[in-house]
Amino acid sequence: MGDLKQHSLIKAQERLRDQVGHALRAALIAGELRPGSVYSAPGLAAELGVSATPVREAMLDLAREGLVEPVRNKGFRITEVSERDLDQYTELRTMIEVPTIGRVTRMATPEQLEALRPIAEEIVTSAREHNLIGYLEADRRFHLSLLALAGNDRLVETVGDLRKRSRLYGLTGLDEAGKLVSSAEEHIELLDLMIAGDAEAAEECMVRHLGHVRSLWARGRDEPVGRPAARLGSGL
Repeated sequence: MGDLKQHSLIKAQERLRDQVGHALRAALIAGELRPGSVYSAPGLAAELGVSATPVREAMLDLAREGLVEPVRNKGFRITEVSERDLDQYTELRTMIEVPTIGRVTRMATPEQLEALRPIAEEIVTSAREHNLIGYLEADRRFHLSLLALAGNDRLVETVGDLRKRSRLYGLTGLDEAGKLVSSAEEHIELLDLMIAGDAEAAEECMVRHLGHVRSLWARGRDEPVGRPAARLGSGL
């Protein structure tokens, strides 16, 4: 029984690590953790109300994703993403996602696509209610679920990684200004076009949507950070 108890403890630690990672990603995307700044694991742990160990482990996960980089004896620096990086991420996503959306439109059943409508509506609702974390999570689930209908797991993993690396900056300010709603509504438009079987129009909508997202990145980098890092604790 001792081994089972140890196994349960490991599982609990893994869940905490995942929760901390989610909170840190949310804070990073919302602009609460500033690019170029260095944060210590004990300092972040104190704000999150957990020990330093799961924070350190979660930060190492983020480092493998390219979101942070270790700084010897200091902690972790939030990596900065250049305009060139963002353009390249957008180009890659366009090359992968646009033709895949066309293929899914032609091969998926209306029932499979309609099943994603609640997620698309959740994106819009979250944008209107200024629920930033809800918006980001629903947006991720919607896009990756659509791509998953193509049946290529590696493609979904690749796009998921690109989405993490091309996180939005200063999204809180854009959200508070109501600038996310129009982008959110494009998910409904895209789904309607796919259900109608119009692959060409769906691809055009996806191109427009990715361009819209890229423009949000550009404006978001110029927006003031909407919340201080002291609110990190709300992520758990």
